[in-house]
Amino acid sequence: MSLLREAERCVANQYAHGFNAFITPLSRAGPWLDRVKEADVRKEEGKPKSAVDGRLISIKDNICTRDLPTTCASRILDKFTSPFNATVVDQLEAAGAIVAGKTNLDEFGMGSNSTNSHFGPVKNPRRDSSGEDLSAGGSSGGSAASVAADQCLASLGTDTGGSVRLPAAYTGTVGFKPSYGLISRWGVAAYANSLDTVGIIGKTTANVRDIFDILNQHDHRDPTSLSISSRSRIQASLQTPQLASRLTSAPLRVGVPIEYNVSELTPSVRRAWALSLAHLKKQGHTVHSVSLPDTKHALSTYYVLGPAEASSNLAKYDGVRYGTRAEGPDGDGKPDGYLFSNTRGQGFGQEVKRRIVLGTFTLSADAIDNYFIQAQRVRRLVQQDFDAVFTAKHPLAAQGADKIAKENEVDVIICPTAPSSPPRLSDLMSNSTKKSPLDAYVADVFTVPASLAGLPAISVPVMVSGQQDAELAGIQVIGQYGDDQLVMRVGEMLEGRNLD
Repeated sequence: MSLLREAERCVANQYAHGFNAFITPLSRAGPWLDRVKEADVRKEEGKPKSAVDGRLISIKDNICTRDLPTTCASRILDKFTSPFNATVVDQLEAAGAIVAGKTNLDEFGMGSNSTNSHFGPVKNPRRDSSGEDLSAGGSSGGSAASVAADQCLASLGTDTGGSVRLPAAYTGTVGFKPSYGLISRWGVAAYANSLDTVGIIGKTTANVRDIFDILNQHDHRDPTSLSISSRSRIQASLQTPQLASRLTSAPLRVGVPIEYNVSELTPSVRRAWALSLAHLKKQGHTVHSVSLPDTKHALSTYYVLGPAEASSNLAKYDGVRYGTRAEGPDGDGKPDGYLFSNTRGQGFGQEVKRRIVLGTFTLSADAIDNYFIQAQRVRRLVQQDFDAVFTAKHPLAAQGADKIAKENEVDVIICPTAPSSPPRLSDLMSNSTKKSPLDAYVADVFTVPASLAGLPAISVPVMVSGQQDAELAGIQVIGQYGDDQLVMRVGEMLEGRNLD
């Protein structure tokens, strides 16, 4: 199929399917058509710019684009268009990719089901056995739905505590969160700077790898982007004989965290986990139990640190510096009213307000020691737990901090991505069955630890034969910092497997 026919089919799907995956879909006609035709010529000549030359890639709507609005799915930014592209958008366009529109999300990336959007909830292209609409996961639900519905080749999302991996698990796609600092965050609307990572959602790991290879570059404009020298240190560490032999002359040591066998884990997901491990054992790899004792504190730590950073990052949306100004007098017309109270009150949704208030409290003088500082200490313990179980030493650890080898060290960790299958949208939206915000937070229990530690992690779909119909589950692979390629290679070993 020509690139032009493929692109036209994807755009037609954007308008034909009502999944609300896009806030700003790609126009049916425009300059992008000429760019695809040019890519077709390069393809015929055998001189494509890259593996994604002429292919459509959707962009989560908290990543800035010059030619399309950037709303963050919030009323407060409903009229905002960025004067520049994010670095990742420029990199993709330089590689010949076509921006396939801006996808729906939880407002400012805050949510686990893509229902906290000013533009309405995202619907999962999959449905349950009774035909009910399912959650697409969050916060990159629109990105995952656009890929699952064949509306683009792949999508860029953001992952703060699992916002790429969870939607991938719910929609049956591949979701990859790279090591923190490998992909530029410049031009991405910040939620929590120390956690935010641009991630990739695709139909296959091969698609994800093609895009990662384009984006994995140092960006001097991003202060959190890994320097060229640090990247060289990572490559040097991976070329040592012990690490270079993995999956070539030596089998993998696969870790299973005993703390991840939580009560919220449903039988179908537990079975998918067990069968995935059995599949790897059949391939000659060995499975070992490992302990990550501070995992039990990871979720609460994340929901202290994330809102704390968000309360600071979202302070600029006041209708003066950024944001759509609310109509009417400021501060309800009272002399002592705040200039921006109406703008922020009307512009932000309930979940964003909740996290701003929570974050402001944890940073207050009375609470910062007991909450924010303690959470930072626990975060360091979570990082140390991972470092203790991986065979590979953290490549950016302090010089001279040599690691003592242990018998139970592993190359990767395998666990579920989500504790259960996607919930029904009706259960999430109905006032009679609506769950508390804490219930939604539990969906991140398996994804948050890797985010706190800044580790690479990928969610891949596996099919498990059931008594009636095969069930789809997301299985997560986590690796040591900088071990992104190994994580993707292990993900490919499980991706799309029909296990029984």
